Amino acid sequence: MSDKNAFYSKLKVQLEDTTSFPADYMYKFIVPSDENQVNEVQNLFNNTGAVIKTKKSKTGKYVSISIVLKIDSASSVIEYYKKAEKIKGIISL
Repeated sequence: MSDKNAFYSKLKVQLEDTTSFPADYMYKFIVPSDENQVNEVQNLFNNTGAVIKTKKSKTGKYVSISIVLKIDSASSVIEYYKKAEKIKGIISL
């Protein structure tokens, strides 16, 4: 767990150094297409004004999801990543 905390701490510093908030931030995820993971990801960003695009892989086993959302702070960016990591089989890019 400390590896994740270190990762998020480093990400927060990088975001604060390179981004002036509020800003549009792009999340990219890959999820298996066999269950309900696409809907779970979309539900995380419901009613936020996010632009969500999905694309199936060539084999149809996975779906890539791109989400553009106006974010107020680096902490908010990380909050969405932490919520998303609870989804089974998700890969954050």
